[in-house]
Amino acid sequence: MKKNSSVADLRDRLRMAFDRYPPGEKLPSSRSLVEQYGVSPVTVSRAVARLAAEGFLVTRPGAGSFRARNERPARAPEDTSWQEVALSAEPATAPGEGLPRSVDDTGVLATLSVPLPGVTGLHGGYLHASLRPERALASALAGAARRPGVWAQPPVEGLEELRGWFAREIAGPSGPLDAADVLVTGGGQSSLTTALRALAPPGSSALVESPTYPGLLAAARACGVRPVPVPVDADGLRTDLLEDAFAATGARLLLCQPLFHNPTGAVLAPHRRAEVLRIARAANAFVVEDDFARRLAHTDAAPLPPTLASEDEHGTVVHACSLTKVTSPSLRVGALAARGPVLRRLRAIQVVDSFFVARPLQEAALELVGSPAWPRHLRAVAAGLAERRTAMTDALVRELPHLEQPVSRRGGYHLWLRLPEGSDESETAAAALREGVAVAPGRAYFPAEPTAPHLRLGFAGTSGAQEVTLGVRRLARALRAR
Repeated sequence: MKKNSSVADLRDRLRMAFDRYPPGEKLPSSRSLVEQYGVSPVTVSRAVARLAAEGFLVTRPGAGSFRARNERPARAPEDTSWQEVALSAEPATAPGEGLPRSVDDTGVLATLSVPLPGVTGLHGGYLHASLRPERALASALAGAARRPGVWAQPPVEGLEELRGWFAREIAGPSGPLDAADVLVTGGGQSSLTTALRALAPPGSSALVESPTYPGLLAAARACGVRPVPVPVDADGLRTDLLEDAFAATGARLLLCQPLFHNPTGAVLAPHRRAEVLRIARAANAFVVEDDFARRLAHTDAAPLPPTLASEDEHGTVVHACSLTKVTSPSLRVGALAARGPVLRRLRAIQVVDSFFVARPLQEAALELVGSPAWPRHLRAVAAGLAERRTAMTDALVRELPHLEQPVSRRGGYHLWLRLPEGSDESETAAAALREGVAVAPGRAYFPAEPTAPHLRLGFAGTSGAQEVTLGVRRLARALRAR
């Protein structure tokens, strides 16, 4: 067996070798397995741990490993058909009331799935390992572990230092927010779900951009809220349609992404920013500002506009942001910022749902953003995303010149590609996967009927310009074959 054999390979080999041992018999020692299979002690330890977790063997400290006496028996077929009734039953309501209780996670899973080896992933929304601050994260975790009281219960609102940092990031050092206006959350998706549950009662309508982030649509429907579309153009949310949408629906909530919108990449135009706040204020409605991409500006980006929250004079805006996109999928630390009684409701929802965000994770986030590595990392991400964006725009022009070219924004992590009329997005995505590239179909981004077929092409999850170019070339091959 080669020295670089994986843990999974060794587990499979050990399972076959140990299958001849009778129940209760002692198995060879770890030292002998290291010598026999030519692997490291760590690999042996992990393979044995997996077999123990599967119930194939048991380990006894000081005595060794033994073949399990009773492996888990095969499960008998189960009749769970009764659950279809239990999961769908609704109390009697007036005609037209009530929403389906099923939750559609397909749009979210389409961007979270890990591509198979050899497949170029243009479907995801997280940074490639080469862009993550893994060394800085490791140092931050180690530093957090040394902090006094790191395993103690944190304040339910979050650590005051971290809330203060988020407040300054959201509204500036002299802005209208301070630590008391911030709630630390378990990432961006958690923030949106908390806001929906706090601000939109079941059965009500909420205005959303069209298209928009599938995770928002899924969360709204899971909360029993009807997402009502307001179109987006090159300048962001169509404010000329917003007032009528509030009037027609009676909605008291708008959810929008003013900066590097997902999926179009649009930035809300200056003349529309004040209009959003004015119209929402007149409707006595809240605006949830999903500021997910502020730390994903590219090196060649112009100065970013301030947050809507920093210009809000009436407590209209509930601001949501997160550290996850710019660091790692597993650093699930974000924030909700709001003023007035709404903050107490947001906190109450989070406390009931999950109590608080784990203190070690909050301490690690503080260590990271306070370290000299943090600004260096942001610069590296800005340069890496700019390089990948340029590679994708160039490759699309070269490989797919007959298609309408997407607007290339100097921020975010994706491009929004319109397909020819009549194209089937699902079939196109399947054909692309057969060619070795994963893409995200556009249908899941529309709260109602889509205006045209699209694909969302992400470049942040690639290793660099070369892989981006390869992915677009594979997509072009798939489109030509159709």
